[in-house]
Amino acid sequence: MTNPFKGQVTHLYKTLLHLGRNYPQGFTYFRQRLKSAFMKNKDVTDPDKIQKLLARGDFVIKEIQALYFLRKYRAIKKRYYDDEK
Repeated sequence: MTNPFKGQVTHLYKTLLHLGRNYPQGFTYFRQRLKSAFMKNKDVTDPDKIQKLLARGDFVIKEIQALYFLRKYRAIKKRYYDDEK
């Protein structure tokens, strides 16, 4: 039996792996945590549960992107406004 969510799960994993390249604690740390999170849920077969896990993955993607944006914003702000202290 083919899992209809396999493509979505693979895309989610690859997207998160790509985002992990710039993770503050390092790519190796991020990759290990990502793999363990996916392996923990590898036996889930309930479509509703898979949809919830995919939605959580999308939320994590948005949170990581926000983290990166905030880090860039702070770096730029520090570069230009650090002298006002």
